[in-house]
Amino acid sequence: MPSVLPAATLAMLVVATTLSGCATTDASESGDAIEPANRGVFSFNQGLDHKVLRPVAQGYEAHVPESVRSCVRNVFSNLGDIFTSVNQLLQGEPRKAGSDISRFGINTTVGVLGCFDPATSMGLAKHKRDFGETLALWGVPPGPYVVLPLFGPSTVRDAFGLVPSWFLDPIDYIAGPAIYAVKGTQTVSNRSSNLKASDLVDSAALDPYLFTRDAFLARRLDQIYDGHPPRQQEETEPMPRTEPSDGTADLN
Repeated sequence: MPSVLPAATLAMLVVATTLSGCATTDASESGDAIEPANRGVFSFNQGLDHKVLRPVAQGYEAHVPESVRSCVRNVFSNLGDIFTSVNQLLQGEPRKAGSDISRFGINTTVGVLGCFDPATSMGLAKHKRDFGETLALWGVPPGPYVVLPLFGPSTVRDAFGLVPSWFLDPIDYIAGPAIYAVKGTQTVSNRSSNLKASDLVDSAALDPYLFTRDAFLARRLDQIYDGHPPRQQEETEPMPRTEPSDGTADLN
């Protein structure tokens, strides 16, 4: 069960809008060739979020102690290090891949399944890489902007990048009804982490669809170019990473 508006998207909307100059663009400039269809899916996602996910997340935040919520967040974040290590290898970063898989091993054992993060105190920095970024580095263009049901803002390239993630997600190999409980907990945990950010978006944006689209595209461009996006041009091919990055700007 995917989450509506992934954590990274909601958490970075305000920052990304600053990067984009708080300006909206027309469909041709943004690559939003199917805006009417995207708006329909966006409205569906928003309705589901307002009627179901947000109330549940608010109840979760109100009744579950912060220490427990932090542990849950950390456990799911720890699983994400598996995806990151694979993508580091695919992006030609074996040293960082080794660091990330070491983080996973240490936090899974010493850190009690990732509830705690002793790896960071041991000098193993947290990174975040995904298959969409890997495809970009390989020269795959982003394609049109799309809004995916339940998943939220994306591009055609990032949508294809979701597929290998499903095969590498350990949660998807949980048998029986337990998988629904785990997926549901992950979804609610992600949503509760972004309640304040989404409330700010709702109150600040005259058109939440345009705000979300432009913020997502600006943030995604920043991630693809490792914090150094090109100025006054659209993304056409990946820029080689010329400066080392500890990945801290990519944390959820």
